[in-house]
Amino acid sequence: MAVKARDNDDRTRMKKATVTFCILAALFMAWLGWSRFRIKPMPEFPPPPVDPADRVATARYWRGENIRKAYRAAGVEYPGEVFIRWLKHEAVLELWAHNPGRRFRLVGAYPILASSGSPGPKRREGDKQVPEGFYFIDRFNPQSSFHLSLGLNYPNASDLVLSDHDHPGSDIFIHGSDISIGCAPLGDTAIELIYLAALDAQAHGQKRIEVHVFPGRMRVPEWEQFAEKEINQRPELKAFWAQLQPGFDYFEQHRVLPSVVIEQDGRYTVHNGPTSGNSAR
Repeated sequence: MAVKARDNDDRTRMKKATVTFCILAALFMAWLGWSRFRIKPMPEFPPPPVDPADRVATARYWRGENIRKAYRAAGVEYPGEVFIRWLKHEAVLELWAHNPGRRFRLVGAYPILASSGSPGPKRREGDKQVPEGFYFIDRFNPQSSFHLSLGLNYPNASDLVLSDHDHPGSDIFIHGSDISIGCAPLGDTAIELIYLAALDAQAHGQKRIEVHVFPGRMRVPEWEQFAEKEINQRPELKAFWAQLQPGFDYFEQHRVLPSVVIEQDGRYTVHNGPTSGNSAR
């Protein structure tokens, strides 16, 4: 009987030893895996060799090569000439560029991070509307409250006729950050890319950087449904959008900017030809 008791004790001790060994082996393997695949701390980068207060220089240091890569991918020599298309319904801002004698190519499309108002043009100060129509950049602000910003020439000649004559509104910008009323906030990284492209294009001789603001992508099946719904609620949009449609269509077909004239009554007239000196102002 004593022998059997000792055998049982030996088996118990061996089981305990085996379990202990398995646990220790599992812990060792877990430690080995963790030590091999653990997240390593991010390396600390030295500050850029530019004045941090100079936002354009800082943007060029961090983003200059990025925008050049985007141009190379699009097959355009930097900086070329640029064009900006703003699509309200899709909440997207497109950067296009081309070299002399070539058609425009899409360099990048950037989400608009916040929006206000409803489909249709801006007609008075405080209506929170995003304009619609044919504009151009008339100022660069490297010290914007929203990082960097590009100002549109709103109100243009059409808006001065068709909007509230005393208070049509003003200060429509493409800018950084992610908050806005009536503008296009793109976030700081995207505005740095677009700002550099526009600034460098101007420095290389582009006299005017056009910005076309459309209610949406006006040649897709979804557009017809969207437009019909909005026009049923606001019939006046039908005639206004009919003025914008030829400008959208011409660029879609030719990848060349159309010639747009603002008539005395404020209507846009789009001619089937490239932009000339009598374009919308």
